[in-house]
Amino acid sequence: MKKYFVTTLTGITMVALLAGGCATKGAVKKEEAVVPVVASESNEAAKAAEIARAAKAKADADAAAAAAAAAAAAEAKAKQDAEAEARNRALAASKPAGSLVVAPADSDQDMVVGRRNAENSATASVTTVSSFEAVYFDFDKSDLRQDSRDVLSKNAEAILKSYPSSKIQIEGHCDERGSAEYNLALGERRAKSAQKYLTNLNVKAENLSIISYGKEKPAVTGNDEAAWAKNRRAEFVVVK
Repeated sequence: MKKYFVTTLTGITMVALLAGGCATKGAVKKEEAVVPVVASESNEAAKAAEIARAAKAKADADAAAAAAAAAAAAEAKAKQDAEAEARNRALAASKPAGSLVVAPADSDQDMVVGRRNAENSATASVTTVSSFEAVYFDFDKSDLRQDSRDVLSKNAEAILKSYPSSKIQIEGHCDERGSAEYNLALGERRAKSAQKYLTNLNVKAENLSIISYGKEKPAVTGNDEAAWAKNRRAEFVVVK
């Protein structure tokens, strides 16, 4: 009986040990199965971080390239302006006093118009006639508005009636914004627009001349739109 009891106890112990070993092995396998998932998540995070770093580096490089391009464009523009001004001075020096000098330019924005002794009072006197009204322009424009056409029609009637043989000078003016050179060019374009319209109304072209004062002779002092609107104009005087 004792021998039988010992044999049974031994068998139970072996079964318990076998069962424990299997459970341990299963747990180890389950833990090992988790490891690849964790490793996979870590790899994905690393890849995302690398992509973000690469995108930031590209954005920084693009920004640096854009800044370099802008600096180069500004330098080229400054050089072009300096060359245009030098050409204008050279041309102005070769012209007699009172003449209007237009320097060669690549575009309207780069046009430089110089004037030596623009008032030319030494060679002619001018008289402002009250029957002539000024015409006004929009900002940075030289085309005629409808109200300006109406005024020019009245001026043409006055010229044809009272000054058919007189010399009329058309003065182009601008507001204070922009460079002196650019405003001289803009004032010239405004005077030319008025001159062309008057000739279309049968005023003799040979009796009309133009001059640009740019922003040098404002009609109204001030730094707001109300003043600027009054200074963007073309005026008419009789030259004796």
